[in-house]
This record gives sequence, C-alpha cells and structure tokens, in this order.
Amino acid sequence: MAQKSGLRKLAGPQINPAPVRGDMNAADLIDTAFLAYNGRRLREACRLFAEKMLEPDVTVGMSVTGALTPAGLGMSCLIPLVENGMVDWIVSTGANLYHDTHFGLGLKMFQGSAEADDIALRKAQVVRIYDIFFDYEVLLSTDAFFREIARADEFQHPMSSAEFHYRAGRYVAERERLLKLDRRSMLAATYQHAVPVYTSSPGDSSIGMNLALLELEGYALRIDPLTDVNETASIVYGAKHGGGKSAVFILGGGSPKNFVLQTEPQIQEVMGVAERGHDYFLQVTDARPDTGGLSGATPAEAVSWGKIDPSRLPDSVVCYVDATVALPLITAYALARRKPRKPRRLYEHRERLMADLTAAYQKVRKRRLKRGLS
Repeated sequence: MAQKSGLRKLAGPQINPAPVRGDMNAADLIDTAFLAYNGRRLREACRLFAEKMLEPDVTVGMSVTGALTPAGLGMSCLIPLVENGMVDWIVSTGANLYHDTHFGLGLKMFQGSAEADDIALRKAQVVRIYDIFFDYEVLLSTDAFFREIARADEFQHPMSSAEFHYRAGRYVAERERLLKLDRRSMLAATYQHAVPVYTSSPGDSSIGMNLALLELEGYALRIDPLTDVNETASIVYGAKHGGGKSAVFILGGGSPKNFVLQTEPQIQEVMGVAERGHDYFLQVTDARPDTGGLSGATPAEAVSWGKIDPSRLPDSVVCYVDATVALPLITAYALARRKPRKPRRLYEHRERLMADLTAAYQKVRKRRLKRGLS
C-alpha cells in the first residue's frame, strides 16, 4: 500500500484512454490519445499554445524555417493563424516568403516524388523541393514580380524587412484580387492584418538575390537588418512593459529562431534595460540538442542567455516532431479550443513601440554617462 501511495503522489493521470472513433475531431483525438512520448509532447504543445499563449494579454511571435509554404502550410495553417489573431509578428526565412508568393501570383506547385531522377527533372525544367515539383518558369515569374514592384518609387529608400514585406504584401494581395484567388498568400494576409514580417537574413533567398540585382541597376532600396533588430526588440519590450506577456512559437530553428529569441538579450544585455525574458516558449523541431546547434538548443539553455524568464521555464515545450505533422494539429487544436483574438496590427504601431524602447534606453544611457560608462 505504501508503494501505491507513493506512486499516486509522483504520477500524473492514469493511462486509460477510450477507443479512437472515426467521428473524433483533431482536438479531441489529441486530448484523449496522445498520452506518452512525442505524442504527449505534442499534446502539451497544443495546450500551451491554446490555453496560455493565446490569452488576450500575450503577444505571440512566430519563427518559420524549413520549406513550409511550398508544402501548402501557409494556406492551410499560417493564414488561419494570422486571420484569427493567433500570431502577432513573424520572423521567417526569405525562402518561405518567396515560395509563398507563388500561390498569390496564381502559380502552381505539385506533389512529386523524392526518388525522381533529378537530371531528367533539370532537362524538363522541373524544380524539386524533396517531394514537391514546380516548373522553372515559376521561379522566373516570381523573380520578375519582385523586381518589378521593387523598382517603384515607394521602395527607393532604406527600410526594415517588415516594411518591405508589408509593401510587397499589398501588391500580392492586389494580384490575388485581380486573379480572383482567395487566401492563397501569407504575405498578403499579413499585409491585410498588419502583422509585421521580418527575415533575419535578407540576402539569403531569391527575394534578396533579386533586390541585389536592383542595386547593380542603381536603385536605392536597402533592407536594413539593424532596424529589424531594434523593431523586434521594441515589440517584445512593448508587450512586457505594457502589462502583458511575450510568447515565442518556433517552427524549426536556424537563424529565425535566434532572431525571435535575441530580442530579450538586445533589451537586457545590449541596452541595459531591465527585463527577465520571454514568458512562453514553444518549439517544433527535429534537431538534436547535443550537437550544440542552435536549432536544437533547449529552453533551459535559453534561460542562461536571458532569452527565457527562468521563473516561466515550466511554461516551455519542445516538441520533437516534423513541423509538417505538428503545425496542422496545433492549428486545428487552437481553432477548436480558442475563440479568435482581435489582431494587434503591430505593424501600424512600430513608431510608437520604437519611441517607447528608445526612451527606456535613453534613461539607461544617461545613468551610464553619469558613471563614466559607454
């Protein structure tokens, strides 16, 4: 009896699920059948997102890596999350935004085979992303689109990547309207809902390659990554010092993961403004932590950098599942368990947020100058 009593104190709920039924929705399936191992981590991820991260006072930043938009996850998951106010700002690879634009321009992607003969595909002018096929002309048409819009007068000045994506999103949304396409491009959706979208490596994609060509032609457009660093930090500072919380939802890892997380060290370490770290951390990844790579870095490791509030470490979940499996399930769970939130439209508040962060830094700077520090 003593052993059983100890078990009751140490263990959680009994594993005793009801049979899976054909009429169960995704959220009910997750709650009842995902009880152990990575299935349980996925259930914890769903519940963290829906029950805590989507509270009204939480600002949600998302990072997006991996070829998710070519696989259709922009349309199936990311656009619904944006439209329902469940993502407030985004850091993405440029590649995801580039391939997302194909759909808004009415260009087509197809299911293919990962075992295809790539030499034969090249001869046939077919491009492959693992098991996704598309015509080489899709690249050329999208390249031409970005060069055409970026030559416009409204782009001829230095700007953050968020400003570039917002302006580009307006053109994509208009192309969707003219082609009578509905909810195809995440870039168009983020424009319509004023969700700022950043890229941590502006030159590392076909969008950046085409903008680099315009520099050779003498155009004045420049993407300023330093402005991105300050703007993203101002979003997090505004969320925390406005009486709310900050959450990060990380799909994959890489540079976008670091960019969304480094907002806290930028505030604390570099600016010297008092802060404690993000409140919620949710990552979907297939990367191992023991190789020292950023993509597999755990929330506990992030605490040592000041990226995560140490007191909120229990509100952190790492889900070791392919994002193409996890994201649709997390999205379905959130839409089933939470009502839509009113979009924050943070893009429209960038100047105010930057002014607030700048004022906080100037106070710290004055104190430093008095003490003879730089």
